[in-house]
Formats: sequence, structure tokens, C-alpha cells
Amino acid sequence: KYGVEVPKSVEDALAVDAATGTDFWRKAIDKEMANNQVAFEFLDDDAPVPIGYSRMRGHMIFDIKLDLTRKARWVAGGSQSEMPRESTYSSVVSRDSVRIFFTLAALNDVEVLACDVQNAYLNAPTNEKNYIIAGKEFGPDAGRRALIVRALYGMATSGARYRAHCAQVLRDMRFAPCEADQDVWMRPAIKGDGTKYYEYVLCYVDDILVQSTNSALWTSFSQCGTC
Repeated sequence: KYGVEVPKSVEDALAVDAATGTDFWRKAIDKEMANNQVAFEFLDDDAPVPIGYSRMRGHMIFDIKLDLTRKARWVAGGSQSEMPRESTYSSVVSRDSVRIFFTLAALNDVEVLACDVQNAYLNAPTNEKNYIIAGKEFGPDAGRRALIVRALYGMATSGARYRAHCAQVLRDMRFAPCEADQDVWMRPAIKGDGTKYYEYVLCYVDDILVQSTNSALWTSFSQCGTC
């Protein structure tokens, strides 16, 4: 991709680094594993796997960004587990709502913030009961058993779990979903000059649009990821 070889496994990635005398893929793997450590709860060597947990495999996928940055993502093998009985549906904001959002921002002379939540799914706990045996990418933890405690990419319910987590965070911030579009969140606010208006937050999975004059609200969303 873009003239750069994309590996298909951790072994391939390290072999490419060795052949080219670089450490680009190694750094991408280390970055991903550092970010997703929160998703795993390692068991003691002599501890049994809890009743009800099933083994799940996982693997690393690789990609090249437009600026040639190497990217690695550890993905759970969700297709290997039984389909959960609970709903796995996760809604996203509609295009019409986005258009209305920008129209209101222009009419009310309100600034707009766009955010991408980093490692979004890892913020949400999972209801699925799965464990893995760590591979080479886990470094010194390779070969150990670990329970999956967060909503990893690739798991059937991760999208729904993250959406529910994000909704609860917004409710805690006193936002309420719009009846016409459940992914448009709003709360009454007052500008510095006393003008009443609504603050809006639009969610498209991990992509967020915020409309507000409240600097504290801007700061809270800026801390979620890349803005």
C-alpha cells in the first residue's frame, strides 16, 4: 500500500522490519499493545478460568496511513464465539441531523468542535465472557491466560457496549437525547450575554461534533481524543 509492504501477522511485521533495517512495525505493535492492556485481566498461572468463559482467539491487523505511518490493531475473533442473545445494534447520527447541526451553529454564531475518540471501544466494559492465551505481541505476558474485560474491536457486542457507555457519560453531563434522533444530544445553556440556546453533541461511533460556547465543555471533549 503506497509502495509499502503490509504484513499479515506479527511475525511478518518483524521480518519486514529486519529486512528493511527499521522498527516502524515494532513501534506500531508496541503502541497498540500499550493502549489495549486495559482490556485484559491476566490470571495467575495456577488460577482456573472462571466458569462460563470461552476461549477466543485474536490477531493483529496492519495498515498504512496516508502519511505512511504504520498502524497496528489487535482484533478479537468475534466470529468464533456464539452470537449473543442481547441486541448488538448500535445507531449513529443521521446525515440530516448533521446538516441541521451546522445550520444552527451558523444561525446562533456558535463554534463547532470535531473530535475523534482514541481507542473508543476500550472505554466500555464488555458483557461477553471470553478469555485468550496471549501471543508474541504481548511480550513478557506471552502464553498467559487473560480475561477480556473491555469491548475489544472484533467482538459482537462491542459497538453496542461503547454506544451505551457513551450515552451514559452524556446523561451524567445532563445531556438528553433528541426524540427525533437518539444520537443527537442536547441541553439548555446560556451565552455570556444572557442569550438562551442549546448545546448539542452529535455521535457517529467514535466521531463527535460539539456545539457550545462553554469552554469547560470544550475541554472535557478535547481530553477524549484527537480534536
